Amino acid sequence: MSDVEEDEFVQGESEGEEAVKDVELQEEEAMSEHEEQVEPCPLSQEMLADGLSLLCRTGNGLSHAFVKLDLKDRRLTDLALLSSFVHLRFLDISSNHLSDLSPLTALTQLLWLKGDGNLVRSFTGQSLGQLAYLQWLSLALNRICDLEGLGGASLESLNLTGNDIQCASGLEYSRLTNVVTLELRRNRLESTDGIYLPNLRKLYLAQNGIKRLEGLDRLEHLTTLHLRDNQLQTLDGISPNMKSLQYLNVRGNQVSSPRALLRLGRVANTLRVLVLAENPLAESEDYRMFVLTRLPMLERLDKEQISPDERAEARERLGEFENEDDPEQDEL
Repeated sequence: MSDVEEDEFVQGESEGEEAVKDVELQEEEAMSEHEEQVEPCPLSQEMLADGLSLLCRTGNGLSHAFVKLDLKDRRLTDLALLSSFVHLRFLDISSNHLSDLSPLTALTQLLWLKGDGNLVRSFTGQSLGQLAYLQWLSLALNRICDLEGLGGASLESLNLTGNDIQCASGLEYSRLTNVVTLELRRNRLESTDGIYLPNLRKLYLAQNGIKRLEGLDRLEHLTTLHLRDNQLQTLDGISPNMKSLQYLNVRGNQVSSPRALLRLGRVANTLRVLVLAENPLAESEDYRMFVLTRLPMLERLDKEQISPDERAEARERLGEFENEDDPEQDEL
């Protein structure tokens, strides 16, 4: 993401999140209404003919084949027929009634797979890790409970928003070496422990039940950490090893003590955007000044850009906040 795109993302974050939330809730309600009424509906030749597009040369360059297939919202329960379409690169099977994705293992050229809004419960037995060229995978709004069996040598972006994942164990670096973006929003996580993906750049964990930040010291390349609407009371777990962190969102948590904020001094040299709105701390007197004295490199706090006047005032008032207890001293 370029600097301009990152800026636009931050500016439009609130509105964008609400829109995504509305869409996801609508899809979940629709799935709940129809889940008990699922009737067998295998993929047919007619559906294939209707959904195929994007004619391209095949690998040997001597023939052509359709490489894109849209099967969204067809009430499908069986993809067996798909296994013969080995030249597919882009596949949308979202909003169906699918629980078995194993027929996709024959699609050895697949680059992009969207399977949101289905009934997948586990990665075990799905063999998606055999798709050697798969770079983008979204299985949001399924029924996935754990991450065991998940793999992908070329996978760069993984979206598992809106599942039932309680623990991040199973995210094994040896099988997910290239993942740079991970979305686990709206699951049931209580901790960040288990996310051992050293090449990760962007991590989205909003709307879980996270109470503890653990294991983040291994994410040296992380630039974006999104923890909105969790149950954090402290920011313990923010590590100086997170030496690339630029954007941190902990909006809508339970951070109340200035002592918790002092943990961010560990990433003060890189942090540029901090969102602390809707925490008790954000209602305290001189909140912005206290933050700026601790994070002098910050460019935006909550929705507001740091003005030159604010920055100058923070420098002048630095002495007022020097007597705050530093949790680092407690550890000595």
